[in-house]
Amino acid sequence: MTTSQRIWMSPQAHERLQDELTTLRELIATEAAEDSDENQVAIQRARQARIQHIHDILLYAVVGENPADDGVAEPGMVLTVRYDQSGDTETFLLGVRGAEYGDLEVYSMNSPLGEAIIGARPGEQRHYSVPSGAAVPVTLLSAVPFGMHEVRTLT
Repeated sequence: MTTSQRIWMSPQAHERLQDELTTLRELIATEAAEDSDENQVAIQRARQARIQHIHDILLYAVVGENPADDGVAEPGMVLTVRYDQSGDTETFLLGVRGAEYGDLEVYSMNSPLGEAIIGARPGEQRHYSVPSGAAVPVTLLSAVPFGMHEVRTLT
């Protein structure tokens, strides 16, 4: 991730990533002194890559600042969309992948759907490309801040 784009993140997701980072760093520190076979070297490289990824996410994180409840699709909003061809609906968080948000699916702003839907208002139709090259129409039904979504779901 080589971007200076701010990344919305809940305090819980931020804490989970901090904990994972601490664990990975401890594992690397304790295993560095051990004899390394080829498999162990590959594991260490994967851990280093994950550490760098988490570091990049945390460097640009905006933690706990919910976006305005203005209905506009933006990072930190829970979006409900309708896939116009099938009529199916889906609710997901527009956020950062790699930081878990419970059972809520997360779409990155850089995903085809995320790029297409960002800035949309309820009722607005957008199109995004799928690997076959087809343009899939999708309509934004609602956009609420992550923290407010949790409250509305419980009531």
